[in-house]
Amino acid sequence: MADPLRLIGFEHSVYTWAVRFALGEMGHVAAYVEANPFADPPDPVLARYTPLKRVPVLQHGDLLLTETSAILRYLDAISDGASMQPDDPIAAAQMDQIIGIVDADVYPVMVRQVFSPGFYTPVVLGGERDDARVVEGLERAKPALGLLDRIAAEGRQLSGAVLSLADIQLAPMMAYFLRVEAAGEMFKRYPALVAWWQVMGARPALRSTDPMAGY
Repeated sequence: MADPLRLIGFEHSVYTWAVRFALGEMGHVAAYVEANPFADPPDPVLARYTPLKRVPVLQHGDLLLTETSAILRYLDAISDGASMQPDDPIAAAQMDQIIGIVDADVYPVMVRQVFSPGFYTPVVLGGERDDARVVEGLERAKPALGLLDRIAAEGRQLSGAVLSLADIQLAPMMAYFLRVEAAGEMFKRYPALVAWWQVMGARPALRSTDPMAGY
């Protein structure tokens, strides 16, 4: 019998959601272990799997794999279905480009600076909304959104027609970002991304793994 997959993650982590989304799309089943990367003192569960104090972590037999993009590429490689990594060199390069934008610009700005103070803190944690931080984050998000919209308009990636690892990493973050009303209004300025999101946001595997579904 093949070794089972185990996912170590944090319930509300958008990166953990990306891996859960991928598992659903690829037809994999993984046991889940909850670990809090923000715990002080450090979560002993997470410390057993990684010294980096970050989620997610994928365990498969003797393999312990960190970093979401590496986990997604591994899951794709062991999947029985069609690969989510394009053969076309331009599409493959744009997929990597999008993943880089997600890590460097989308997560720190659209998730941490817009979603966190504009939705997560007031709605989930019961704290105060920081509108000034949201406004600053929305302004900072414009270059990344503009570039992603241009890539989507070219049709090789973020088309909604063919799923790639870029979609897997971006979609959960876009879902978090769009939970902030002002972000949804600004998003309308990017028609190619809007068209992509109309398809991507309705995917059953994304909706069924949404950690914010109850909020």
